[in-house]
Amino acid sequence: MTLALLLAFIGVALMVGMSGCGSAIGCSIGGSATVGALKKKEEAFASYLVLSALPGTQGLYGFGAFFILKDVLKPEITMFQGMALLGAGLVMGFAGLVSAIYQGKVCADGIAGIASGADVFGKTMILAVFPELYAIVAFAVCFLIKGIIGGA
Repeated sequence: MTLALLLAFIGVALMVGMSGCGSAIGCSIGGSATVGALKKKEEAFASYLVLSALPGTQGLYGFGAFFILKDVLKPEITMFQGMALLGAGLVMGFAGLVSAIYQGKVCADGIAGIASGADVFGKTMILAVFPELYAIVAFAVCFLIKGIIGGA
């Protein structure tokens, strides 16, 4: 295995692994808030569920980025391509990890607000989009990197 291919696989591992871990943490934050909120207002479970699941999208972006870039993973990969995949992995991985965690915190606060009787579901959804925007930007960067390095 060449160094370039090794770097590329590390990049792929980072993009899928870190964004997936972020989603797991973010969904757990929302899920924990839901368990507490169910004690106060069980009839709002559908709203809690949607907000708890929202941070799961970052893991999907990481997997989608891998799917976009997988054609570059071949034995004849160049060092430029390997470094580009490593960079894409760092960008998507860190953005997915951090944005999912903070999105989970926003959603958890919204869940607590709903449980307290406030009508904040729609406003929470709007506010929760802001951290996710940066995972979407990182996903777009992976598209751009694919355009630069080719591979198909």
